[in-house]
Amino acid sequence: MAEIPFYLLEPKDEKIPFVLSIPHRGTEFPVELKGQYVPELVEVLDDTDWDLEKLYDFVNDLGITVIYAKYSRWVIDLNREPNSKPLYNDGRLITELCPKTTFLSEDIYVKKEFEPNDEEIERRLQTYFYPYHKKIDEIIEELKSKFGQVIFWDAHSIRRQVKTIRQELFPDFILGNNDGKTADKKFIETALNSLKSSNWQVNHNDPFKGGYLTRSKGNPEKGVHALQLEMSKDLYMKNDELDYDYEKAEKVKELLRRTFENLIDLL
Repeated sequence: MAEIPFYLLEPKDEKIPFVLSIPHRGTEFPVELKGQYVPELVEVLDDTDWDLEKLYDFVNDLGITVIYAKYSRWVIDLNREPNSKPLYNDGRLITELCPKTTFLSEDIYVKKEFEPNDEEIERRLQTYFYPYHKKIDEIIEELKSKFGQVIFWDAHSIRRQVKTIRQELFPDFILGNNDGKTADKKFIETALNSLKSSNWQVNHNDPFKGGYLTRSKGNPEKGVHALQLEMSKDLYMKNDELDYDYEKAEKVKELLRRTFENLIDLL
């Protein structure tokens, strides 16, 4: 039986046409690979979107289906082009489909020989990458056939500053939709207006326009409206950006819930 490389959380009550994806939440490593990574880096997994499933746990009550990764993005990045085509061409560091370094350019493999070759990358695509995407496609198709349209929300978080991507601090929130291509204007404007109702800084498609998941799933002409939300980790985590901060998180959760309820009203 094939391994399931993701976690699926079905809503408590009736489903609505809304899917939440958290592709960088994975912290596990396949048994055959774990010993290949630098132990000190594995302990902290700096590039992980820690605790986002906890931050978004309110969605279960709204009828939203949640899918998130089991394995670390260091095994394979579910939000990259499967052909390794770069998402951006502005000089920023973009880790690969199967990364060899962290965002701080640290080597993640103990030995160079452990870095995946083309054959190993293809194996990881078949074993971990495509099953995640296939499951999302199945859920979207099921919901679209029943309701006519679907919202797909791809959730991310990032350190307040990553100088290999840009020198400046990141804003609090960044809504991405590939310059308006992945969702109908009314969904984009509703999400933006909801997020901007807070005192936090909200950017639109700058510096992130949405990754491969948003770009590949979003098809507003066919009723699939995809949005990516990137947020700075210190909004919901302690200042070391390693530990969940329940008090801070509640304020973010209130904003996210209000945003989702406003989007649901459009369906």
